[in-house]
Amino acid sequence: MTEDRYKKGLEVFKRHLGDKADAYIERINKIYPKFAKINVEFPFGDLYSDTTILDDKTRELATVAALTVQGFSIPQLEVHVEMAINSGATKEEVLEIITQMLAYCGFPAATNALLAAGRVFESLEK
Repeated sequence: MTEDRYKKGLEVFKRHLGDKADAYIERINKIYPKFAKINVEFPFGDLYSDTTILDDKTRELATVAALTVQGFSIPQLEVHVEMAINSGATKEEVLEIITQMLAYCGFPAATNALLAAGRVFESLEK
């Protein structure tokens, strides 16, 4: 069962991150394989794989909002901004989500998120 859960999670993760997914998981796997396995199985095998109510785009935009409000998860935010774009979100939608979070996290966290999104957009244009 766990192998199926990992396999399903990896398929979803690759759908969201594309060609960069394997390298991302491998970096984590080299440090601690158990963490890499959980990182694939739980969010992507259990949560993101269920599209009965929320589609990939909506899930990624919700994740961008949550990471923006946290204010300290900039590397993860950058990954999920790219995943949001890969899942059909527009740059404008990502920027609007970050802007809306001003009301919940303040200018410093939202500004950091905006700058992180800008870096992702620039890297995707190359």
